[in-house]
Amino acid sequence: MEQQLKQLELEALAKIEAASNLKELNEVRVAYLGKKGPITDLLKGMGKLSPEERPKMGALVNTVREHVTEKLETKVAHLEEQAVLEQLEKEAIDVTLPGRPVRVGNRHPLTRVVEEIEDLFLSMGYEIAEGPEVEKDYYNFEALNLPKGHPARDMQDTFYITEETLLRTHTSPVQARTMIEKKGEPFRIICPGKVFRRDNDDATHSHQFMQVEGLVVGENIRMSDLKGTLDIIAKKMFGADREIRLRPSFFPFTEPSVEMDISCFKCGGSGCNVCKHTGWIEILGAGMVHPNVLEMGGYDPKKYSGFAFGIGAERIAMLKYGVEDIRHFYTNDTRFISQFQRTEG
Repeated sequence: MEQQLKQLELEALAKIEAASNLKELNEVRVAYLGKKGPITDLLKGMGKLSPEERPKMGALVNTVREHVTEKLETKVAHLEEQAVLEQLEKEAIDVTLPGRPVRVGNRHPLTRVVEEIEDLFLSMGYEIAEGPEVEKDYYNFEALNLPKGHPARDMQDTFYITEETLLRTHTSPVQARTMIEKKGEPFRIICPGKVFRRDNDDATHSHQFMQVEGLVVGENIRMSDLKGTLDIIAKKMFGADREIRLRPSFFPFTEPSVEMDISCFKCGGSGCNVCKHTGWIEILGAGMVHPNVLEMGGYDPKKYSGFAFGIGAERIAMLKYGVEDIRHFYTNDTRFISQFQRTEG
């Protein structure tokens, strides 16, 4: 029986060594270690041996069984590893191929202009304030000295959702909300964002556009403070040699009100097609905050004063970058955007 057991061990080990795949290994396991295998039969025949032979033969059978099992597991692990390596080799990526270039976009010119204005005013100690684009009539008009029925509302005809809810026509409602939130405390803010007006789209008009408004409220705020601020804006956006002039105008929420022109950055004021041969280009509207607006915002107009201004981002961008049609900003034409090369890292 001992000789027979050793012979079975040698046969099993030889077939394990010769097996080339997991299926053949499983057949060897079943043939030698299965319930009907010869090694299992030997274990079943232990009862026919004498009491003196049983311990010796039992230990020998278990040793052979464990040896064959160990060799089987080792060969299974080897074949599985080999199969994984073969699969990796078949599915390997050829890293020698040239990479596919990633298309990097450019920042939109309106984004550039708005962020340039934001950076300027942040450096001057202003806060950036934001508000809802769907606004209440009260904040968009009434709190800005434009009661219902006021004729100046016609200049800002907009899209109404209900009688009391509309798409804001300017970012001034943010200023009205901020005055209420500040509860009589001085502040300096700019309010960038989208605004909407019922307008016919053409080369210089759009029913939607970007606006950046500023508001300063405090004690002893004077017209000279406004002029100095506007002069900084002109020089920062269009060059240090720009000059400004203020012309009287009318806005319901400021008194006095002005329009600001800058000396033409193309001809230097001598006259050209950009400035329509006047030497000046209209840039923005501004003025001292109307006492009624201050009062509705919770400020005593006898103690506090302030100034406000509003800049159209599209107008600035059109002048800075020579864009002849405002509609280019909103058509999502990559040929237009690609002209503005990235300069930041």
